[in-house]
Amino acid sequence: MFINDAYAAAEPALIDGSAAGGTFLQLALILLIFYFLLIRPQQKRVKEHMAMVEALKVGDNVVTNSGLYGKISKIEDKIIALEIAAGVIVRIDRLAVSGVVETPAKAVAKETKSIEMKTKGKKK
Repeated sequence: MFINDAYAAAEPALIDGSAAGGTFLQLALILLIFYFLLIRPQQKRVKEHMAMVEALKVGDNVVTNSGLYGKISKIEDKIIALEIAAGVIVRIDRLAVSGVVETPAKAVAKETKSIEMKTKGKKK
């Protein structure tokens, strides 16, 4: 009827220095992996973007983060006047430029050259 034998739980083992050192080593390894896989590449992209933004000049054809294509008509300190159509000028923040694009004439010439090279290679 009654429980005759009662056993007490064993006392938990004390954590020695070697287990804590292993945990610290694992945490340091995870942080190192995060640094090389996430943080460092992001810092590199930010540096490249800042260099591109600093190199912008009047007359460059650019694309913005929102997808607007246009030609830079005026550059102030942090503001760029972007001509997106004939006579249509918008003012955007300098950091909103995501990249410099080649002029449409150069793009057409490059595409034409590519097509010509493909057709020359074919034999009839």
